[in-house]
Amino acid sequence: MPGRGIRAVAGPTLLLSLACSPADEPIQNPQRMPGASPFVYPETLWDDQVEGETVLMVHVTVQGSVDSAWVHESSGFAAFDAAAVAGARQLRFTPARQGTRRVPLWAKVPVRFVLDTTPDLGLTPPTFETRNE
Repeated sequence: MPGRGIRAVAGPTLLLSLACSPADEPIQNPQRMPGASPFVYPETLWDDQVEGETVLMVHVTVQGSVDSAWVHESSGFAAFDAAAVAGARQLRFTPARQGTRRVPLWAKVPVRFVLDTTPDLGLTPPTFETRNE
């Protein structure tokens, strides 16, 4: 629910490259662009004081946008899962690179819906494990 100081945070934790490139060139992982969280806390779950986490798989394009998102691990609440997918499509990243080439990646993104309304969003830098498929 916007305007209530709600904290719904996300940080990619695992990226998988779909690029077919020489294995000797490391992939520079994309970084989430700064800005307000695109995730909206479902009003009914806020009112019921429910918290949860949905883990998504998102496809980060060579432009750094998300063109596909699906629920990898459900929170157990359809409203959280739907809000996570809707918000994920608005995420923006710096493009991943392998050498001088931009590469598309799949990222595992946990989205936590928490009732803590403190202003510190505490987005810690994500850790990545990258591998070619």
